[in-house]
Amino acid sequence: MKLRQWLMVSLIPLVILGCIGKPQGNQASENTVPASPQASLPSSESQASGQLASSTHATTIKSGIFVSGEHKTQGKVQIVTQNGQSFLELEQAFRTSNMGPDLVVILHRSENVLSSTKPPAYPLKEGDYIILAPLQKFSGAQRYVIPKTVNLAAYRSAAIWCRKFNATFGAAKLISQ
Repeated sequence: MKLRQWLMVSLIPLVILGCIGKPQGNQASENTVPASPQASLPSSESQASGQLASSTHATTIKSGIFVSGEHKTQGKVQIVTQNGQSFLELEQAFRTSNMGPDLVVILHRSENVLSSTKPPAYPLKEGDYIILAPLQKFSGAQRYVIPKTVNLAAYRSAAIWCRKFNATFGAAKLISQ
């Protein structure tokens, strides 16, 4: 009987700690722009073919190629307009490391984010960037809404940034088309 009581008393703290756990979630930042349901891709058919714009024509206004920073990041990024709305799109060949928590997609004022910071983390300064949304996935085609209030002329690059550790995984200089 004593063994049974001892086991019960020993297991209660473990169960309580397991239920409480550490809360996880994206913490809002004053530079954060909320993600929109419109940011998802139009259909699974267009994902499979690698095309992001399906029924209406999208016009590319800026594009660039990712250069690795803290972690290997590769692929093409472009800013497109469609039906009066701007989007940041990552192509199907986009890839970045899954080693970071709290990865976000940002627009940055510098045309060369990595040379304006110091390795190995390539930390960013507050006020130099705007967060579009949390990174949806570590690879593949993705689309993010750019709020109409954002002056695209003020932002000259896109980056994948780990907010928690202030580390830039990769960045792409955006060149006007």
